Amino acid sequence: MLMRFDPFAELDRLTQQVWNRGFGFSSSFMPMDAYRSGDHYVVHFDLPGVDPGSVDLTVEHNVLTVSAQRDWQPEDGSQVLFSERPQGSFTRRVQLGEGLDVDHIEATFDKGVLTVRIPVAEAAKPRRVEITTGTPARELAGSAA
Repeated sequence: MLMRFDPFAELDRLTQQVWNRGFGFSSSFMPMDAYRSGDHYVVHFDLPGVDPGSVDLTVEHNVLTVSAQRDWQPEDGSQVLFSERPQGSFTRRVQLGEGLDVDHIEATFDKGVLTVRIPVAEAAKPRRVEITTGTPARELAGSAA
């Protein structure tokens, strides 16, 4: 499962927001949606204008990290009138809960959206427990003594 609240990640995000505001970067450059679909968690990251080759996805100690780079340089002799779109390196971290199979994460990039599929580990999936009828085994063991 994805962790909904990680105080350290929130502190990191707020620090980046304050730091980046001074440079004109948007704190929500990499907005995301996350949901569970069957036996997978799916996370969509918006990365408009990012070259897919600049996207890096890593998992370490149950933290999913997405890094991306977006650069734009005006043509020589061009006069820039506005430059409001965030440029540079961007990182987003997501704290993953226990019970996910991080060895089988899949990622695709299409139309500026990075989609990450994280399967639920077999050990964490619900199982049906068979119910038997009759005398429980522990009562039988106690009466034999």
